[in-house]
Amino acid sequence: MLPTLRQLQYLKLLAHHGSFSRAAEAAYVTQPTLSAGIQELEKILGAPLVDRNRSGVILTAAGEEAVGRAGAILAQTEDLVREAQAASEPLSGRFRLGVIPTIAPFLLPAALPVLRAQFPKLRLFLREDLTHRLVADVRSGALDAALIALPYDTNGLDVAHVEDDELVAAFPPEHPLSLAARVAPEQLRGEELILLEDGHCLRDHALTACGMGSARHARDEGFAATSLATLVQMVSSGLGISFLPAMAVEAGLATAARISVRPIDAEQARREIVVAWRAGSSRAREGRRLAQVFQGEY
Repeated sequence: MLPTLRQLQYLKLLAHHGSFSRAAEAAYVTQPTLSAGIQELEKILGAPLVDRNRSGVILTAAGEEAVGRAGAILAQTEDLVREAQAASEPLSGRFRLGVIPTIAPFLLPAALPVLRAQFPKLRLFLREDLTHRLVADVRSGALDAALIALPYDTNGLDVAHVEDDELVAAFPPEHPLSLAARVAPEQLRGEELILLEDGHCLRDHALTACGMGSARHARDEGFAATSLATLVQMVSSGLGISFLPAMAVEAGLATAARISVRPIDAEQARREIVVAWRAGSSRAREGRRLAQVFQGEY
């Protein structure tokens, strides 16, 4: 006898929620039904999958292995269903798209109305998060695709190019470099840098742009911002200099702030915006169509 997809789904939900009651609620079944499904799965596999105690549910080693395999099987099953649905009508039904915070406010406002008009049956679910979490969810099948910026490790993913986004230097208006037409990376070394917090890929892109390599070379004792809007205000207050994506500047992020923005005279002062999906996923054609929408080709 083989496990059923329902039993594998019960196990995945149980691992995620750590509680029979919460997992049952997420599966829209009663707790006894979910518990019986887990017990039957244990009989089929011939090994205990969970340790039950008052503090919650702990997966056994066999349970951890089973959850990993169950996630892959369920993702492939969802792909099968969606591929059949998309064969007749692409970008219809549910599509789960992740977007990083340094792209979402600047690219989505123009693209979403186009998506609604061109694909009226699309049910788009958006999630804004940091790159490493979005990429992990795309790889696991929790997201269908993500709008991210390269360079980044895309092992196990396929990508479609959207656009190249230049990085520009931002100065307080009285800063001497604000008078230059362009600035060279070597002119920025030794300056007090204000960057986004660790976890934002734009932090590493910015450091690469000024030839500082990686985040470990940044002045960790200095200031760090949680968003681009906060970063602009910190620069405006004279706390240091920073880097902004050109798409954010073009969208008006710096319009009301007292800062000067100058291009950086370096080839590496840019990032590539892409749509990424799991390699081999049935959502590949839809990922490429999304990239075309974001490029403005629809």
